[in-house]
Amino acid sequence: MQRPHYLKHFLLPVICLLILTSCGVRKEHSLFNAPSDIVTDTIKQVYVVNDQGISDAYYKIKPNDQLAVRNVQNPEFGATAPGAPSNNVSYSSQQTGTAQNILSYPVESDGMVNLPAIGKVEVVGLTRREAAIKIQDIYKSKLLKDPIIELSVVNLKVTLLGEFNKQGNFLLERDNTSLIEIIGAAGGITKTADPKTLKIIRGDHSHPEIIYVNLNDINSLASQKLILQNNDIIVLQQTKGAATSDKLQSFNNILQPLLVVVNLAVLIFTITR
Repeated sequence: MQRPHYLKHFLLPVICLLILTSCGVRKEHSLFNAPSDIVTDTIKQVYVVNDQGISDAYYKIKPNDQLAVRNVQNPEFGATAPGAPSNNVSYSSQQTGTAQNILSYPVESDGMVNLPAIGKVEVVGLTRREAAIKIQDIYKSKLLKDPIIELSVVNLKVTLLGEFNKQGNFLLERDNTSLIEIIGAAGGITKTADPKTLKIIRGDHSHPEIIYVNLNDINSLASQKLILQNNDIIVLQQTKGAATSDKLQSFNNILQPLLVVVNLAVLIFTITR
């Protein structure tokens, strides 16, 4: 039995309306929308809203940071030491794509970190490399012969949300980690991702800097803004077509049972007429 003509007249306007409102549909599914998101329709490379300048290339250690400190030549001293941690040691288990359960030492409010065998060392305000050299010299002068100290700040992270093959928190394990490196660690972007809609939310969340990136243009890679900072939030939206398709699928899931009921009612009316 053919579907009644009035259903065709009903369905066609609804489908057209969904297609015409695809921008709104995508916005419904996206996270952390901002009025400036409209630039993604025309962005060429990188566009910055509330530009706060270029941050220091090298991170300076702050109170409450967690430091993983390891002596390459003597593993019993540092972050790979066996046995249970003491009160000033904690384990990090953030998702990174690298090793988890990293033994780390907190930087106290006074700027000190309490390390095995050598005690407290002031590290606040130092870069990772400067702190490693300072700790290395102290171990050499007090305890070890020619130590080689490796140091990382294990609480530095960025958060990936949206159309990435792997979402979540990713540690910034070294200085000058780029956006592309983190996207690579996440396994790239999904097939339904819109490369023109990537944005980085940085800094104070009440008045953040927003960095829009067009991943289609290779010249975007030259921007210093794509060197990631601690607590960056990186969001990538799906294409308008994918958003509309999802909306149509949801609409179809509701409409199909309704059509069955309507067709059954028409059939009963036709038989009993």
